[in-house]
Amino acid sequence: MALVFVQFRCTPGKTYEVADAIWDREVVSELYSTSGDFDLMAKIYIPEGEDTGHYLSQRLFDIPHIVQTLTTMTFRAF
Repeated sequence: MALVFVQFRCTPGKTYEVADAIWDREVVSELYSTSGDFDLMAKIYIPEGEDTGHYLSQRLFDIPHIVQTLTTMTFRAF
C-alpha cells in the first residue's frame, strides 16, 4: 500500500463544499484545512496494485471547484 499526500486549491468560498465532497467519497484517511498556497491536504493510502494517478483521478479529481492539486508521493527510506 502506497501513501500519498494531496493538496487541493479550491475556488474561493468553496473550500468547505470541496472538503465535504472529498470526505464523502471515503477515500482519504485524514483531511486538513491548511494555510499557504493550498486550502486542503489529504492523506491517502493507495491500495496495492492500483495506479496512483488513475486512482486519484477516478475518485477525487472530478470534484467541482478544485482548481489545482499537488500530489506528494512517499517512499519508505528508513
